[in-house]
Amino acid sequence: MAAEHGPTAGEYIVHHLTFLQNHPPKNVVDFTVFNWDSLFWAISLGVIVCLLLWKAARKATSGVPGRFQAAVEILVEMVDSQAKGIVHNATSRKFVAPLALTVFVWIFVMNAMDLLPVDLIPEVWARLYGAAGHDPHHAYMRVVPTADLSVTMGLSLAVLLVCLYYNVKIKGLGGWIHELFTAPFGSHPLLWPFNFLMQIIEFVAKTVSHGMRLFGNMYAGELIFLLIALMGGAWSLTATGIGLAIGHIIAGSAWAIFHILIITLQAFVFMMLTLVYVGQAHDAH
Repeated sequence: MAAEHGPTAGEYIVHHLTFLQNHPPKNVVDFTVFNWDSLFWAISLGVIVCLLLWKAARKATSGVPGRFQAAVEILVEMVDSQAKGIVHNATSRKFVAPLALTVFVWIFVMNAMDLLPVDLIPEVWARLYGAAGHDPHHAYMRVVPTADLSVTMGLSLAVLLVCLYYNVKIKGLGGWIHELFTAPFGSHPLLWPFNFLMQIIEFVAKTVSHGMRLFGNMYAGELIFLLIALMGGAWSLTATGIGLAIGHIIAGSAWAIFHILIITLQAFVFMMLTLVYVGQAHDAH
């Protein structure tokens, strides 16, 4: 009987990039498919973030702060200063600043899941899946929610809804509709269709780029970690195998250190764009 071989490099990557779904997609656009792994990790990490921020607020003291309180205060001051420079309406900042803080911390911890060993949680899930009587080779589990386009686009759509809300709240429904048809080219009736088209294009472009930027960076980071893991999986007691193992350790450590900057920067960029877009909703053309 032939010996059982492990997955090829392509099969390994494809398996790790496959979502745990309720059923396979039936067509290109299927809104009945849910990525349960992305939903589970995104919601779980969101709850953890809210609990941590709540704990910091609950235990805040006016004396010498502890390390945790000091770290949260630094984050709050950073976000608040950015919000004051972009959103000039003090009433709006009472909601927008905490929203931006939540967005930054939530996206940061979702991005940080990429720093876990790529086989750690999927291997645990495969063992549990196999223990439940299923085929462990078909146990799919992706742990980086921001490497899922549906998650990042969902976040950007939520930001769009907030922007639409403030457009109506600040300018009034009539004022916002008037702006849709009279900016940016002017109020002449012949220019109304072009103004409206440009406004719609602007909203769509900002929303798509907002979500795609985060997704693209995190998906690329996840893929690089998988390629580095393949180097370690190919080691053997040969000169080439030992070289691959050493390269795996060096490349993995270097990329993980560099990736800390990426996950922080992407969370900051998403937060800043959220503040910019909300600030633009307060501006009248």
